[in-house]
Amino acid sequence: MADPRSPDPTQESLWRPLRLLQAAMDADIARLYDERQIDGLRPSYVMELLRLHAHGPMTIAELAESVQRTHSALSQKVAAMREAGWVRTVAGDDARTRQVTLTDKARRVVGRLAAEWRATEAALAELEAEIPYPLSRVVADIERALEHRSFHDRIAGKLAEDPGWG
Repeated sequence: MADPRSPDPTQESLWRPLRLLQAAMDADIARLYDERQIDGLRPSYVMELLRLHAHGPMTIAELAESVQRTHSALSQKVAAMREAGWVRTVAGDDARTRQVTLTDKARRVVGRLAAEWRATEAALAELEAEIPYPLSRVVADIERALEHRSFHDRIAGKLAEDPGWG
């Protein structure tokens, strides 16, 4: 438990190492893109690019649902991907919707991206086999625990005990 007298509670973080680990792994994937001269590609774009390749043009709402992100978050990501030249948006069936589609630049590398995805998943499986408690199992166990008591309710309970929240 964090010391309530600490002037900076952010000095303690149980999951910061997980975020840093994921960032380091994403940096390794980005390095592979750099080595193949796939300029301007972020690992965080790949799922959406592969989804568009597999299913064709989608509205931002459809793509957001497909990758389990909010419309707002996906709209921002699509804007960044459009700026980098990976996707373009065209008018949809009505004036309110825009279809997201791959550019020729994206189509030229999508096979490599699919290969990288498969290799990454295989490397993760290999990594999980080397450790006593795989992260995928941790995630499933946490999801089960949260079914019994939500993260919101857990935090709210702790806040009810903290005079700093009152």
